[in-house]
Amino acid sequence: MARQLDSATRVALVERVRFYRDLGLTEFYRRPVDAALLAAEPELSAQPETPGAPGLASETWEPASQPALFADFQPANSHQEHPIPHSKSMPAPPEIAAAIPPASRAAALQLIREDIGDCTRCPLHTGRNKLVFGDGSPVARLMFVGEGPGADEDAQGLPFVGRAGQLLNNMIAAMGLRREEVYIANVVKCRPPGNRAPAPEEANTCSPFLFRQIDVIRPQVIVALGATAVTYLLGARQPLAGLRGRVHSVRGTQLIVTYHPAYLLRDPRQKKEAWADLQIAMRELGLKPPNRG
Repeated sequence: MARQLDSATRVALVERVRFYRDLGLTEFYRRPVDAALLAAEPELSAQPETPGAPGLASETWEPASQPALFADFQPANSHQEHPIPHSKSMPAPPEIAAAIPPASRAAALQLIREDIGDCTRCPLHTGRNKLVFGDGSPVARLMFVGEGPGADEDAQGLPFVGRAGQLLNNMIAAMGLRREEVYIANVVKCRPPGNRAPAPEEANTCSPFLFRQIDVIRPQVIVALGATAVTYLLGARQPLAGLRGRVHSVRGTQLIVTYHPAYLLRDPRQKKEAWADLQIAMRELGLKPPNRG
């Protein structure tokens, strides 16, 4: 007798199958895929979402008036993400800190968290529910850097736990890894109002803590998720299209650039492009896609 799946497991499986289908990875299925199952929207996205409400496609760059999950797709030739506020110059990043032994990295990250404290260094703290520091393995070979927390992250105090987080989890799994094996952080640790892009003052104030996290973890590869992340990692604004497809360097670590998962939720046609970016990261890490046969 077939085992009945609970609703949460069923939703997760549907999302995973849809993600692989969008990438064109379908040949590994032993049995035909139920087209009706793939076409059905998961229960968690059945209700329209509004900024600040539970279930919002969090960590997104869309304005509050444009819900990420239900907006019309942008034209196929439009790959721009939310514009980053103009800044005449960016401060120089802190010097790279001395290497820390793997056994001491968790404690070193905790010291950074304690240094941040109940932060009031920039205006973002006024609307914060919970500060979102980071999540994952302190000895990770792979690190993902996003823009900033969204509504779900602000509520839970963890990065990438909303709809964009579910997609990121699928992306990590497609690489043959578990979320627990990577490290995830953001440029800013507090949610910008209405999920807007962080202002230069906010990002420049908070990014030194991100650089300290990178120096502690010493990942082999960093994947920058979206324009805001790569702008503050590289210290300059450049078109995302011109940065993708190449290996960059930041703080002695290889940097790969791809789209933010929230952008992929808005335009799933770009998932294949994101998969190509992740394959560059996999190549640098010596990883092969998991065997699904």
